[in-house]
Amino acid sequence: MASSPCGSGNFDSGLEIKTRSVEQTLVPLVSQITTLINHKDKPKKSERTQQAIQRVGQAVSVAVGRFVAVGEAIAVENEELKEEMGMACFEARRAGDAIAKLTDVGTPVAPPVDGRNTVFSDRTGMVKAARMLLSSVTKVLVLADRIVIKQIITSRNKVLVTLEQLERVSTFQEFVQIFSQFGNQMVEFAHLTGDRQNDLKEENKKARMAAARAVLEKCTMMLLTASKTCLRHPDCESARINKDAVFHRMRFALEQVIEIVTDAQPCGETKVLPLSIHTGIKDFKSSVEGLREGLYSLPHQALSGQLEAVVERTEDFTDSAYTSHEHRKGILQLCQLARQDTDQLIAAWMEALSLNAKESTEEMELSILKTCQSVHELRRELHKVAVGRAADLLKLHAEHLPLRALKASGGEGNVEAVTEYARTLGEQKEQLVETCRLLCHVSGTEPLEITCIHAEETFHVTGPQIISAAQTLALHPSSKIAKENLDVFCEAWESQLCDMGVLLREINDVFEGRRGDKRAYLSLPRPGKHSANLKTVKAVKLDTEEQSTIAKLGLELRLLTSDVDTEVEKWEDQEQDIVRQGQSMSSMAYSMYLFTRGEGLLKTTMDLLHQAEVLSEEGLQLCSSLHTFSTLLTDEEKVVVLSEMEKLMGLCQQLQMGVRTPVQGKTATFQKVDSSIQNTRGIMTVVIYLLPVCNKLVRKYKSERSSLGSPQSWRDRQSSTPVKDDALNGKNSNGFGVKSLEKHMANLTFLESK
Repeated sequence: MASSPCGSGNFDSGLEIKTRSVEQTLVPLVSQITTLINHKDKPKKSERTQQAIQRVGQAVSVAVGRFVAVGEAIAVENEELKEEMGMACFEARRAGDAIAKLTDVGTPVAPPVDGRNTVFSDRTGMVKAARMLLSSVTKVLVLADRIVIKQIITSRNKVLVTLEQLERVSTFQEFVQIFSQFGNQMVEFAHLTGDRQNDLKEENKKARMAAARAVLEKCTMMLLTASKTCLRHPDCESARINKDAVFHRMRFALEQVIEIVTDAQPCGETKVLPLSIHTGIKDFKSSVEGLREGLYSLPHQALSGQLEAVVERTEDFTDSAYTSHEHRKGILQLCQLARQDTDQLIAAWMEALSLNAKESTEEMELSILKTCQSVHELRRELHKVAVGRAADLLKLHAEHLPLRALKASGGEGNVEAVTEYARTLGEQKEQLVETCRLLCHVSGTEPLEITCIHAEETFHVTGPQIISAAQTLALHPSSKIAKENLDVFCEAWESQLCDMGVLLREINDVFEGRRGDKRAYLSLPRPGKHSANLKTVKAVKLDTEEQSTIAKLGLELRLLTSDVDTEVEKWEDQEQDIVRQGQSMSSMAYSMYLFTRGEGLLKTTMDLLHQAEVLSEEGLQLCSSLHTFSTLLTDEEKVVVLSEMEKLMGLCQQLQMGVRTPVQGKTATFQKVDSSIQNTRGIMTVVIYLLPVCNKLVRKYKSERSSLGSPQSWRDRQSSTPVKDDALNGKNSNGFGVKSLEKHMANLTFLESK
């Protein structure tokens, strides 16, 4: 569609549509033109049909006229696009007028041989006009899209200038002033890049953008505390190293964003992902199965070469010091089996060629099946090893013992202990980096490969940053800001471990064919289900000022959902209703957080209020599950759970009533949105308190199964609720905001005296 040639050579440029918004804008126009073109092969038309076609042609012309007016206004405001946009608008208007004339029944045309008028007497003219219209309109849209790219680049340039100023400041007062400006610029950049990420068509570009924006989110807070630490301790080398690493990574992430939106590559290089084992096996199987279609499609050396490339990459598994002897042996045996089956296939293939066979023989068919099965088994074994190791690592490091030890020894000023625990953290980092590399091999999709690479880079960079922050604290154990700085880097590490758990589930979902199976509550509420109570609310988008006002609430909601996810990970039984309902509420709260940043599926206030009502209903379901659970507890334990349950019920009912109360006017609607987010924050605060309490009780009673029955029997007694297969999907892709900036800004007004 984008590359359709037009009547004028000026527009035959093979325009590439890269965003969904441009594509969706073209859909109605293509539909109308298709309606017109489809009638060109029907020489006889009734008067009623002619009039209908005439209306479609006029509608196209009017729509193009309005569209062109907008394009011309854009040209006036953007001098660098004025000439190109003006020409595209001229061609679009001319093509629209031509279509209107060609579909005008009143236009005199030469009558056909049967004496009846036809709308499309000039078939060539209609095809030419349609092609010109599509091409010129597409060019207008693509040119308009350049404005969005320009806005992102301009926003990035502002951030870079302020970043350089921040790097050079020497006084605390100057830092406070400049960082305040920097925070506002980062919020603007977050909104622009978030919209762009959601609009991109290619999933791999979305994943790359999500990774870069995740770095920017974490680095924003790191930059604040690292800079404060340097200002407080200007002669501390470890503090300077810590700060320089943050600035370097932030600049790199900013450049990555620009590369994605402009399709530019540094030094003219083409960015290609390292070939994963999954991709290698997929290509190999494709070549093997392709032999059925053509025996002469490729040389047999190519088939052997593809397999050897896969086997070579399995060395990442077999050469690892962390791979068990049993797993190493199993992988090597499966590699050998794949070689043998491939050799047999090549032998059968060569025999078929010697007999001048036109298609694969029965022996070849059998060999093809055996070869595909053997590489499938190899992939399954590699998946089991990578996922198993990742799960074991996450379980092993769930308590974050090295981080705790570094904080404690740093706070005591024990430099020797910090050095020792830094070595332990370094070993943990190497394990995690290698595991991410193995997960990349079996991830199953290119976006997940990109996410694995991002996780690997994050562990690789954050580990040394934690160590330098801990060294600074050990040298200045009474420094509050040095302690705060170490906390921020440790939180980033813990957050990445949590994201790795999500990634692990997504990889499993892809392997087991569950990817894309979303539950209803993750999408916008379905029409008719909840809309009856919200008809009086006008669906509007918040302006920039209103968006900024609710940004703080949204960021607090983001932190709460992260806490919920962390607590959920600690449950042994992930099928407990309490866990599942907590997960679903966390997902919905997260989508509300994305709304506060102008991202995600919730586009208008109506969408947000729908989501809030669904969340309140899920919260009431959780109350029901908690009540059932409480019947298994002692009186003292029951009081604790029921007390929080009643608090949760009250908050959910309050949220429901607020959502269903009709309001008039934009101000009242905004206040309603603000109130809904505040109530949701209160609900999630109670949920984050209840999850560890209930988990502790479940563990206690599990050990007393003989008297209270198994956890499975408790679950059977609870009411069933929808299960979410991928409760945290996208949470790591869009986590970019200036997290808790206001809290940290409040701490900028003084330097500690010690």
